[in-house]
Amino acid sequence: MDPEDEKLVTLARSARARTGGAEGAAVRDEIGRTYVAATVSLPSLSLTALQAAVAAAASSGATALEAAVVVTTEDEVDQAALDGLGTPTVHVVAS
Repeated sequence: MDPEDEKLVTLARSARARTGGAEGAAVRDEIGRTYVAATVSLPSLSLTALQAAVAAAASSGATALEAAVVVTTEDEVDQAALDGLGTPTVHVVAS
């Protein structure tokens, strides 16, 4: 994993630890901006960490992602949230 992706791992771990969520995620867009999120679990809204990070990127004007990291206890993550923003490198980090 390159150093820029290692930074995403640190950000995703921090988001997860800060909220105590099930997952933490970080994504990097086409110009190097990063977006970080944790699992959202509310009575009216449920998002995976990856969905929330992608939503933050898209709502900030990102048109493509180059990398994504998810810190989770699961073996795999649903990458459907990435549809429409290119095919970024995705790293799943077990916690």
